Amino acid sequence: MRTLIRYFLNGLLIIAPIAITVFIVVGIIDWLDSIFDLGIPGLGILLMVLLLTLVGFIGSSFFVRPFLVAVETLVHKVPLVSIIYSSIKDLFDAFVGDNQKFNRPVMVKMSEDCENHKLGFVTQDVLLQLNVEDKVAVYFPHSYNFSGELFLVPKRNVTYIDLPSSEVMKFIVSGGVSKL
Repeated sequence: MRTLIRYFLNGLLIIAPIAITVFIVVGIIDWLDSIFDLGIPGLGILLMVLLLTLVGFIGSSFFVRPFLVAVETLVHKVPLVSIIYSSIKDLFDAFVGDNQKFNRPVMVKMSEDCENHKLGFVTQDVLLQLNVEDKVAVYFPHSYNFSGELFLVPKRNVTYIDLPSSEVMKFIVSGGVSKL
């Protein structure tokens, strides 16, 4: 009986990732096809690639830049929308484009008295606005998650920062990519 259960679990470990991946890819293709609704399977993804390429080409134009800057300035003036937009934009900029931030992987020793290490990415070398000269910002992503960790620390270890909460939140949510 244990052998059968082991075979079942082994089969599940082999099939589940493949099935879930196929399900997600087919779902995205179906969703894109439903947007354009042309009746030809897969044409939606082709049109989306072409549309994104066209928008990128037009957005690179010298004449369109002032319009994009004006729209971005307007978005930054709306309180909640500003935080959401700038965090998402900074996160995308961190992975794609000229200002990639997650391009310097590091291994960090977590304390002096143990040999535990974490892998992460240096996102900023200089933290002068935080009045910290001997440290760098390192983002430690969680596996398969957009999440963080909560630590309870003694009050004597807490230093309050004289910056707007929204700016600090944006810095944290963006993984240290946003400017303070």
